[in-house]
Amino acid sequence: MEIVKVENPISLKEKLLKFVFRVYQGTNGAYPALEWVEKKPSPDDFEGFKKVYEPFLEFRLRDEFDELYLLREGEEIVGTVALVYNLEGKEAWWVPDEIKGKKKGLIEFFMVHPAYKGRGYGSKLLEFAVKRLKELGKEAYVITFPHLEAYSYYLRKGFRKVMNYREFVVLKKES
Repeated sequence: MEIVKVENPISLKEKLLKFVFRVYQGTNGAYPALEWVEKKPSPDDFEGFKKVYEPFLEFRLRDEFDELYLLREGEEIVGTVALVYNLEGKEAWWVPDEIKGKKKGLIEFFMVHPAYKGRGYGSKLLEFAVKRLKELGKEAYVITFPHLEAYSYYLRKGFRKVMNYREFVVLKKES
């Protein structure tokens, strides 16, 4: 297993779309939340998922993520994590103004393939992301939904809730 930085994220769009769909299947359609979609596709409808998620994924890969990392086993994507720390000029309506400062960074696109859950790979990726943000002089934040399994996971990993924002909850990593 190795964590590798993706130099050209958009070049992996198709591979990442399939990876995210596996996560969608593994969470029975809970994640990604697809909160902007009126009628979410079923977890066995790849074409329906692709139709609604692909434009969003493309936006994130091209315009939102400052750094994208993959946890890989050979050529297989086992997990992903993205860092967003330069929000200036980005359409980030989901990020409260209070955490858009120069000393703050977001951990985003954090997922582990369902077949690899429970093996510590998520912890490895999360620790890597927190460490990388610290190297950049940033405090680590996460924005998630309070009803997702991820919320309690982050709390167990040393994050604490700092605010509710719209339908999200904002968490900060304690030093």
